[in-house]
Amino acid sequence: MTKTPRVAYKETIRGKTQSHGRYKKQTGGHGMFGDVWIEIEPNPGGGVEFAEHVVGGTVPKNFFPGVEKGVRETAAEGVLAGYPLSDFKATLYDGSFHAVDSNELSFKIAASMALKAGVLECKPALMEPIMTAEIHIPEIYMGDVNRDLNGRRGRVLGMDTRDGMQIITASVPQAELFTYATELRSLTGGRGTFSAVLDRYEDVPQHIAEKVIEAHRKVVEAAHKE
Repeated sequence: MTKTPRVAYKETIRGKTQSHGRYKKQTGGHGMFGDVWIEIEPNPGGGVEFAEHVVGGTVPKNFFPGVEKGVRETAAEGVLAGYPLSDFKATLYDGSFHAVDSNELSFKIAASMALKAGVLECKPALMEPIMTAEIHIPEIYMGDVNRDLNGRRGRVLGMDTRDGMQIITASVPQAELFTYATELRSLTGGRGTFSAVLDRYEDVPQHIAEKVIEAHRKVVEAAHKE
């Protein structure tokens, strides 16, 4: 059985918030204690940016790397649906520590908790790759191919003729193209071909985003039961 390729979705945020993460664990000897306040805001086109603006030593500088690591590792894993979270800025601005129990790991975990909680308050969005496809077909199949593209959420950008073939340029979500080579051949009696390159990312339609998020939730639940 062939596994369906995974769409290269991305997660991002549209809003801004302040979020608190506090990790405390007491064992026989030294415990663990990390406590952070992080401001999370959109950073379009900026990837993942971390900054600190701590006043008065509420979080000692030697724990900053742990906080940044918690932010970046959690972003890489994703919060909403298990896809990389990008284009946001996280600023550490407050927190507290314990002279004995605090360490870098405690602050990494606290930062991860803060980011996960905060992202859900920041109008999180799932984005999908949109491809520009160039489709070469005999003219007789134009109607069938255009109808099929509409069913794939495709948008025709232009048409041309070259070497006796019709060339359709269209904007199509990557998710709709994984089986397209086979189906295009079927539609055109084996005479249609296409190529596609990444153009941009756009928000996933709500009904599709809900399915992707729900599928991820089930995977996480199943992993916890094992």
